[in-house]
Amino acid sequence: MIAENPYITQYPELMAGKTVLYCHGFASSGQSGTVARLREVMPQAKVIAPDLPIHPAEAITLLRNICQQEQPDLIIGTSMGGMYAEQLYGYDRICVNPAMEMGETMKSHGMTGTQQFQNPRQDGVQEFYVDKALVKEYKDQSEQRFSGVTDDELQHVYGLFGDQDTTVDTFDLFHDVYPQATHFHGEHRMNDKSFMQSVVPVIRWIDDRQEHRERPIIYIGIESMIDGYQKPVASVQKAIRLLIEHYQVYFVAENEATAKSWLEEYIGVPAWRHLVVTWRRDLLYGDYLISKQKEGDTMATLLEYGSDTFKTWDDIIEYFSRLGGQ
Repeated sequence: MIAENPYITQYPELMAGKTVLYCHGFASSGQSGTVARLREVMPQAKVIAPDLPIHPAEAITLLRNICQQEQPDLIIGTSMGGMYAEQLYGYDRICVNPAMEMGETMKSHGMTGTQQFQNPRQDGVQEFYVDKALVKEYKDQSEQRFSGVTDDELQHVYGLFGDQDTTVDTFDLFHDVYPQATHFHGEHRMNDKSFMQSVVPVIRWIDDRQEHRERPIIYIGIESMIDGYQKPVASVQKAIRLLIEHYQVYFVAENEATAKSWLEEYIGVPAWRHLVVTWRRDLLYGDYLISKQKEGDTMATLLEYGSDTFKTWDDIIEYFSRLGGQ
């Protein structure tokens, strides 16, 4: 843990030895806060973050040249950079709040006239001018979206959309093409908390798939997570954040609609596509099952939440900390 920042955790093993290309947003640069987070969280990865040209045709050409030279293992783009990332076909990509209709976004939010760069750029330029011609260039570039989508591409692209984003809302447009799209708790600009809780889990999934890495499986009965007021019980959210670092975590419930809504609200991205709906927990094949219900014979090691051994989630955290990821 980095002492001066309680939200950021370093994961030296995450994307270790791999190349990550970051595409920044409008009026930003390769020195944005997101780049700093990527380098802090993944210290053993090579993070490339170029200053993108203002003209979109030049920007996408630069990015494609970098891809050809560097062959990045992962591309992450935010806002305008998410639009560019979607068009860099053939790579694993995460598009965060992608401005898929960049030209329209510029017009609707008054991004014309003299603009100031929000972060320092290597060329020292501090401002630029946006006129109608440049807006049209962005509109033309936006219309290139989805032009190279294949069935294989659908498995390599994730879309993350802030549920409090008041700048860009292209979820429906994106999700109609790419099924791997979901919302996270956050605004258009990510902060440390939304980055760690929403983007990092997806990076971990991609890294695991690339490495053919299989983590031990933990199933968690949703009733063990909810108190009498339908809120998370003490320490359960902390436990989930710790467990997903070493385990593949799934959530088990009998009622899909109720469980899905609760998990979206209180667990977020780590629960996305990780809900198992069944009345037969004894048939779940995995390593551990955390349940408040009285279970019969199970195919996983049963940790009975509320018992003398596992009375609280802090007890469960201590148990798994001793296991060291096993």
